[in-house]
Amino acid sequence: MLCSPASLLSVVALLAAPFTFARTVPHINTFRSIERDHPESRGLLLDPTCNQIKASISSASAVYAPGTVQYLSDMAHFAASSTQYAACSVEPGSSADVAVIMRILSNCTTPFAIKSGGHTTVPGASSTTGVLISLVRFNTITVASDMQSVQFGTGLIWDDVYAKIVPMGINVVGGRVSGVGVGGFTLGGGFSWLTNLHGLTIDTVLAFEVVIPSGEILQVSATSNSDLFWGMKGGLNNFGVVTKITLKSFPQGQVWGGDIIYDGLHYVTLTNLTAVFQATNTDPNANIIPTYDILATAQIFSLSIFYNGPEPPAGLFDGFLAVTALSKNVKTRSFGDLVTSAPSNATANLRGAFSSVSLQNLSLNVLTVIKQQAVLYGTTALLGAGVFVSYDVEPFLTSWPSKAPSTNSSAWPHDNYLSPLNLYFAWPLGLSDDIFYNALAKTKQAIINAALAEGQNLSPLYTYPNYALSTDSLESIYGPNVPALKALAAKYDPGKVMTRTGGFIFQK
Repeated sequence: MLCSPASLLSVVALLAAPFTFARTVPHINTFRSIERDHPESRGLLLDPTCNQIKASISSASAVYAPGTVQYLSDMAHFAASSTQYAACSVEPGSSADVAVIMRILSNCTTPFAIKSGGHTTVPGASSTTGVLISLVRFNTITVASDMQSVQFGTGLIWDDVYAKIVPMGINVVGGRVSGVGVGGFTLGGGFSWLTNLHGLTIDTVLAFEVVIPSGEILQVSATSNSDLFWGMKGGLNNFGVVTKITLKSFPQGQVWGGDIIYDGLHYVTLTNLTAVFQATNTDPNANIIPTYDILATAQIFSLSIFYNGPEPPAGLFDGFLAVTALSKNVKTRSFGDLVTSAPSNATANLRGAFSSVSLQNLSLNVLTVIKQQAVLYGTTALLGAGVFVSYDVEPFLTSWPSKAPSTNSSAWPHDNYLSPLNLYFAWPLGLSDDIFYNALAKTKQAIINAALAEGQNLSPLYTYPNYALSTDSLESIYGPNVPALKALAAKYDPGKVMTRTGGFIFQK
């Protein structure tokens, strides 16, 4: 049942509310008052591994105990279901201290995790009950003197990177919404507003600095540790702690775009327009993310629209712009302003999960099934105490895989065109976890069945790592590369230290 326009506008207000979870800890004043009134809680480390790390690192780094404000900040994740409470958080301030930490962890059995921005919805991928390594102190950005590359620390979010480099007239292939960490995003692939032009983020990586479990600090590139360079591009957190990333940079001027929110009454019209855009657009500067959103009982169509220039060519987006909107924030602006205006964190601090379907074609038939699935699960989500269902469509040009430096250039196979559909469900109660994981599996299969029924060949298409559901198999993500990745993990981590982290682990 569609809600009234007034109710929809209240939903729009929620969706548009700025909230950067990575910079905000819920009830932070409460935590500070606890710390003030109970000073004995500060620095009280009960775990022997935490104490050993604290005694071994330099003054550039710090260890935080439960109950302290910085500890709670380090624990915070976009999805509450991704948060665990560690024995301590460790904030290394140098690669040398990361090496110390890794050597200590290599000689014990304590579980650990590595957190960049904390935007993953895979439980345990960047959280732990053991030692949490927070990379927040790796926050420098260095632009090469020739302006052809940018090196940045993995404790940053993309907002930080864009704020530094876009005013200089350059950009990198990075995240599309506010609050996303650079580390996990890059190691998981990296679809971007610039993917039509330059490929994925991993297609533009020039180098990594990584501390492997032995404590050795490696410079990894196409000419140094080249096998590891291949494995780290899409290989997530399997090989060690990544401290720095160097990307190619590209000229960047003003862009045109923003977000448009429509009443779900226009689903059919907007679905047709999306199919036409996918079938007819040939401009690599143009892109959209149409989304079927259901919040409580409100059906909404959200459109993120982008043109890599101050104005789009006449007629390119006219169909979408002609539909009556509830809210519109589209204008000529800086790239950084475009990204920070995207309301990605309105559902932060709920439990949640991403899932994905890699599609060969966004046909009208498949888009119609996606719309139907959104309505179906948006309506039934309330039975499991769910509050938000989102089906995000990503109609890239079919030529985007050709931007990779070579075939099989990374751990994640992307030689064949695919459009990564992102499914996102959010809910407040842990008791509902199984309901929504099962629902994600069922809706994913329904969309796969629709694509197969119209003759799409999905067998050479693999799940985008950053959208993968925690129950997805390695084979569904990495396909024929799994044996090579297992061998590579064994080479650089013979002691299987990284198997004590979470996520999609190659050696388990």
